[in-house]
Amino acid sequence: MAERRGWFPKTESIPVNPGVYRWFDSNDRILYVGKAKNLRSRLTSYFAKPETLHERTRRMVDTAVRIDWTIVKTEFEALQLEFTWIKQFNPPFNVQFRDDKSYPYLAISFDEDYPRVFSSRTRKLGKNKYFGPYTQAWAVRETIDGLLKVFPMRSCSSSTFDSAKRAGRACLLAEIGKCSAPCIGKISAPEHRKLAERFSAFVSGTDSSFLKVLREKMVSASNSEQYELAAKFRDQLAALEAVNAKSAVVFEDNTSADVFAIALDGYSAAVSMFKVREGRIRGAKGWVVDLELEREFPELIAYTLQNNYADEPSDELPREIIVQDRPEAIEDIEAWLSKLKGTKVQIRVAMRGDKRSLLETAQSNADHALKNYKVKRATDFTARSTALSNLQSALNLSRPPLNIECFDVSHLAGTGIVASKVVFVDGLAKKDLYRRYSLANATDDTDAMNQVLARRFRAMSEDNSRPDLIVVDGARPQVSAAVRAGNNAGFFDLPIIGIAKRLEELWTADDAHPIILPRASSELYLIQQLRDEAHRFAISHQRQKRKANISTILEDIPGVGPSKVRLLLKHFGSSIRVRNASVEELSDISGIGPSLGRTIHETLRS
Repeated sequence: MAERRGWFPKTESIPVNPGVYRWFDSNDRILYVGKAKNLRSRLTSYFAKPETLHERTRRMVDTAVRIDWTIVKTEFEALQLEFTWIKQFNPPFNVQFRDDKSYPYLAISFDEDYPRVFSSRTRKLGKNKYFGPYTQAWAVRETIDGLLKVFPMRSCSSSTFDSAKRAGRACLLAEIGKCSAPCIGKISAPEHRKLAERFSAFVSGTDSSFLKVLREKMVSASNSEQYELAAKFRDQLAALEAVNAKSAVVFEDNTSADVFAIALDGYSAAVSMFKVREGRIRGAKGWVVDLELEREFPELIAYTLQNNYADEPSDELPREIIVQDRPEAIEDIEAWLSKLKGTKVQIRVAMRGDKRSLLETAQSNADHALKNYKVKRATDFTARSTALSNLQSALNLSRPPLNIECFDVSHLAGTGIVASKVVFVDGLAKKDLYRRYSLANATDDTDAMNQVLARRFRAMSEDNSRPDLIVVDGARPQVSAAVRAGNNAGFFDLPIIGIAKRLEELWTADDAHPIILPRASSELYLIQQLRDEAHRFAISHQRQKRKANISTILEDIPGVGPSKVRLLLKHFGSSIRVRNASVEELSDISGIGPSLGRTIHETLRS
């Protein structure tokens, strides 16, 4: 058994029943809510050696001071309780969902005496019916405009309706045949409601018989030489077919399904959803998902389904849900959804055919949305301005940090120590100002950080290139080392902070407690960008240095020139694999041979 933290509960005290568990920090804040089929098996997996845990899981365990659990009868009950608590407490290490925008719906107000059709970005409880969501508002307007030619129901606001009623004069829509003028009594309330119900049935896809009826009426009118009437039916038929054409046929079997695809990248994920009813795409929707702990696809899909359907009306749930991978606890989620809908709901992984094709389309949309989201956050002027302003406030700076430098140290088991400096100006990377450092030796990371910042401060004294803020990768020890270097160089008032990977918190040298920036905020995203870019730049420098080192050694061997060095590195993929290659592996490469292969092997091993 791995070494345990003092507060961890004893293994035998943890039940083996299904249940829901919660991790708490020192302020009694809930850090994480999880469910388990076997609480003892799940919780003891967190008690392993810290170095064997995933980085973000380790950060959660390091932050926590207490665990409690609640036993339930079944996994299904655990699923429901877990989701309820996640929604209630919003724990920082659970998946966080937020819509990337509001979507327009086509709505019909059946709670009015004369129902109205309109576009809405909100869904209210009651008798109103909503169709969508649509990706664009103009698509809703085009759909309404086309259907009013066939189902001329009311589309005006209450004030316009009342005004026309008082004046006894209908509006322009009635004159052009797009309204049956209930405001002046040209149609009774019951007749108008039937008109609205037919409008609703056609949009929902439950009544396609009207197309057949219209076609028959058109042919009949034409045969009886009523050409004006036939032309009217022809125009109505064309309007309905035009609306149908905008909802492309996806499945031939009138499938009712929701299709979900997820694109995942680091701290962000994007979800794309297609709503298919009666074989046609009736709406599209997307989410941005904020991640803290590492998530596998099955777990993320489960949370996505829970988030999407928790508040969905029962009549909006599909018969089938199509996903990329089987979600975690698939039987429990199907049971929960079936209970909400009142009939069986199945979750399937599309493997072939039209459903697989639509899933791939959704995946393309999710990939594109994630790419756009990350680009937008990095380049959006408003977001950058907000980030810089909020950083100024959070760090109590005298002005926004328009020029920020970030430093990171990298090494391989204490050898090949390098460091990087990246520069962001107005929230954007300025790669021409990046710098790399090589260190001969250092006792630890704090000593390395002190050496790098001492060199930077010396250069700062010479060229007067003073930044507004310095960020170092690390917590209070690394910040203190950087501050010492600044004090020794005479820079006593230059703001220096560190970002620690534990909870992405910010540290200063003087404060005993870190600064916690809001999750998913523009300012935290900017600091994370800086840290990740500095880390990437340092790692690439270290790899180049190792590659250059072995290249120099190889080129000193008689018969090995630059072309053979490139051949070796290309063949093995890295300098480490070249060093570890056997004589036989080296000799098998065309152009090397047994004699030279043996010489290379002996030289590298010596």
